[in-house]
Amino acid sequence: MSGGNGNKDYSGLSLLELFRNEAETQVQVLNTGLLALDRNARDLAAIEPLMRAAHSLKGAARIVNLDDVERLAHAMEDCFVAAQKGKLHLGKARIDRLLAGVDLIGRISALDEQAAPAWLDANRLHIGEVLIGVYDAADPDKLADDALAEETPAAVPPPPRVEEAAEAPAPASRDEQVLKVNVRNFDRLLSLASEARVAAHALEPYLQSLQRFKKMQHEMLAALEQLHQELSAAPLDEALRERLLFVHGKSAPLKQVLGDRIDELETFERRLLAGSQEMLDEVLTLRMRPFRDGVHALPRMVRDLARSLGKEVRLVVAGEDTLVDRDILARIESPLNHILRNAVDHGMESPEERSRAGKPAEGTIMLEARHSAGMLAIRVSDDGRGVDIDRIRSKIVERKMASTQMAGSMSMAELLDFLFLPAFSLKDSASEVSGRGVGLDVVQATVRELNGSVRLESDPGKGFRTFITLPVSQSVVRAVVTEIAGEAYAVPITKIERVMHLEPGEIRTLEDRQFFSLGSEHIGLVSAAQLLELGDTAASDRLAVLLIGGAQRRYALVVDRIIGEQNLAVQPLEPIFGKMRDISSAALLDDGTPVLILDIADMLVSIEKMLSEGGLKRLQKVIGEAATKTKRILVVDDSLTVREMERKLLSASGFDVDVAVDGMDGWNAVRSSDYDLVVTDVDMPRMDGIELVTLIKKDSRLHNLPVMIVSYKDRPEDRARGITAGADYYLTKGSFHDETLLEAVFDLIGTATDEDSNRQ
Repeated sequence: MSGGNGNKDYSGLSLLELFRNEAETQVQVLNTGLLALDRNARDLAAIEPLMRAAHSLKGAARIVNLDDVERLAHAMEDCFVAAQKGKLHLGKARIDRLLAGVDLIGRISALDEQAAPAWLDANRLHIGEVLIGVYDAADPDKLADDALAEETPAAVPPPPRVEEAAEAPAPASRDEQVLKVNVRNFDRLLSLASEARVAAHALEPYLQSLQRFKKMQHEMLAALEQLHQELSAAPLDEALRERLLFVHGKSAPLKQVLGDRIDELETFERRLLAGSQEMLDEVLTLRMRPFRDGVHALPRMVRDLARSLGKEVRLVVAGEDTLVDRDILARIESPLNHILRNAVDHGMESPEERSRAGKPAEGTIMLEARHSAGMLAIRVSDDGRGVDIDRIRSKIVERKMASTQMAGSMSMAELLDFLFLPAFSLKDSASEVSGRGVGLDVVQATVRELNGSVRLESDPGKGFRTFITLPVSQSVVRAVVTEIAGEAYAVPITKIERVMHLEPGEIRTLEDRQFFSLGSEHIGLVSAAQLLELGDTAASDRLAVLLIGGAQRRYALVVDRIIGEQNLAVQPLEPIFGKMRDISSAALLDDGTPVLILDIADMLVSIEKMLSEGGLKRLQKVIGEAATKTKRILVVDDSLTVREMERKLLSASGFDVDVAVDGMDGWNAVRSSDYDLVVTDVDMPRMDGIELVTLIKKDSRLHNLPVMIVSYKDRPEDRARGITAGADYYLTKGSFHDETLLEAVFDLIGTATDEDSNRQ
């Protein structure tokens, strides 16, 4: 593949692949460095890496016989050497020509070897123009007056046209091919890692059965000891006495042996769980890439677009090392591109207008990515003019979306939501940049498809901000696990506005439709079982509901029970099933139970269709206070073994038990539901048990809620610390047996139901 001498030696395919990888890296270095010089031409430190990149490209291109790339890189190197020696000033006109050369190097380097000759011949004139532009930029005797040169931007050769390059698509680099192999095998690896974690959790039932056996053994040995004491005091035959002593001696080590075996099994379970979780984490890491990989081209795009509009704008990227799932990274690039183009075209003022407003002539857009509360938070903010709120109101009235009075009463947040509607534009005429009716609705649709959300803020005259919240990974989703018709179903937590429990008295009926009031809003109740065609919602004295949807259409999805929150490793459905209505994917719970993940966007469509067809049924067998109320207990412990042991023990005694995996999870749960007792550990991540107790006891609504601490810490000062925080009971894990925990619970709140208490 040659640009000038016709020498077309393609025998070194592996060398070409290596060259493409190197060219991709060096082109990014050149782009980044030239943009830095564009902002500060005196930044001589930025020239050194540019010289190295151009020199490396020149040598690599010579090896693979890319004459055009070699000549371009050689001219760039001369330009950078002269600039470093102070013989050349890199003004904006020269940087324009150098950037055009970088674009051409990237395009030629990516050409497929079979299509390369035809493309090079078809674009020979353009290649020559770019070469001349770069040589001119490298000549100190030319372009001496950068200002004059900037007044004739037509002299800057354009980048290759998309139509011209369409017949010669760029091949994947070696790195991209490796990634494709990884992606192809990823689902299988994820499935195996998930199965390993489930297998590790499968030991839990055996441990529980051993604990029950230990309890039975303890009772048997206690009875044997009592019998031994009673018979020892009685007159016995000597042979019988010897046999009694023999049996007593044989039984003594049993307790120690069983305890040791249980301890060993628990240690093995912990190691197996840790190993399987680490393997799952490593598999998921295969999909993670730094944020910079998806946005490295955006600063250049913003700079070129602003120049074409006669503006001065620079993009600052923060959080470049933030890790993101590569699928999310690939899909979020287009929405970010659209947001940035809108910011440059709509929001940013001309240098003259900014100067009159007391702002720097150069505008700044900040693109920031960070992890927040287990999610990826992206913020795009600019220091432009913001959005004309009155113009939004006028457009709403003009398009008959609301009356003048209604539009006048809308808040800024409500008005900004109209920008997400299809074809809603504040521009009166279309342009190459924006105003063509393709607006932020595309951004919102993409973000929602990724189980995320987007929000807008405007500060008139000072700037505009876009907030995007996304899952860090598409492979793991934080979800609320529910029970519907006896089966487990999960809902991504980003799709839930609120989790609630409704009392029968809160439910109203109007025109045969059931709803409840949340503030001034009436929210319709929809049975998840009916939507999924699983029958009626199970009978209950309270309704467990998930608030889903947005401001325009919000519904309360009624489920049988809220099981809790879990991180789920998402498994795609087999292609043979096609797209299942209201279902997006599947996963395995920690105990191996399969769970389907609901597609909330699909369910909202199903709800609308059911309402339009009049097919929504009233909830059956739900309304009506139960004769007796089962007491509810929240167990908070980061140890799965302890958490499940306590849950099963309390559930077996008739209590309704929910679990939380740490203090923060417990605090969220106790605020959203009504409990009769909280049982918590002390040492936990995010929020420890002492902090949890303190928050509960300081809350005006929760301060009377009994709290029991169950901890391995048994020092007097530890117990004093818990009681001082407000705990009603302090029990050490090392000393309690099943009966001691239950006795403590009974002391605090009685038995599972008041009816049981009356019978006793």
